[in-house]
Amino acid sequence: MSEILLIDDSPTQLRVREAVLAQAGFSVVTAETAAEALDFLRASPDKQRVKVIVTDHVMPGASGADFVRELRRLRPAVPVIVVSGLAEAEEEYTGLDVSFLNKPCPPEELIDTVSRALRDGH
Repeated sequence: MSEILLIDDSPTQLRVREAVLAQAGFSVVTAETAAEALDFLRASPDKQRVKVIVTDHVMPGASGADFVRELRRLRPAVPVIVVSGLAEAEEEYTGLDVSFLNKPCPPEELIDTVSRALRDGH
């Protein structure tokens, strides 16, 4: 089964987005840090089951951009959606092939963006 990996250091944001995606019929796994997400991806026996990653930009330890740079070594083509309240954050992802959603992100927009990423593979 394909899964959505959702990363956010805010437990509230994480649970809300998880509920929105689960109610839309997606299988969701969560991580509260970039390190936790990378550990999950490295340890997963079926690394290809995560089909889309939705990550926050501002996180302690490693930013979303730091996470994506490391992720691209493991999974160069997995679609990544970055959710950020900082318009200027987008330039940190130059060349990393990500999609952006601005906070606050309406549930329909999140669902549509994830659906499109699953369908198009980016």
